[in-house]
Amino acid sequence: MVNEARPRVKEITIDQARERLAKNPKAVLLDVREDLEWQKGHATQAIHLGKGILERDIETTVPDPNTELIMYCGGGYRSVLTADSAQKMGYRNVYSLVGGYKGLLQAQWPMKSGG
Repeated sequence: MVNEARPRVKEITIDQARERLAKNPKAVLLDVREDLEWQKGHATQAIHLGKGILERDIETTVPDPNTELIMYCGGGYRSVLTADSAQKMGYRNVYSLVGGYKGLLQAQWPMKSGG
């Protein structure tokens, strides 16, 4: 499923994500991992919307379909699926972060744990 969705999804590197978030204060870094993964640690400025509830809750969490969304998961696979799904729901400015949470850790991205 990931290989099928990947051609429809724009993927960006951690450096590109850092640049986009700095240039656009309204951009959203969206963690799509499971609740337990989120609790253990996540990017400081991220909001959480797990893959299992994304379609149900994204329109409430991010009502503007023009909002720039940068999605990440553990390693960059689930975020391709959620980015594809968000695009099908009308979101036009969606990206999947290559490397996901593991890549963010390696890049020493600011992190926190808990809710």
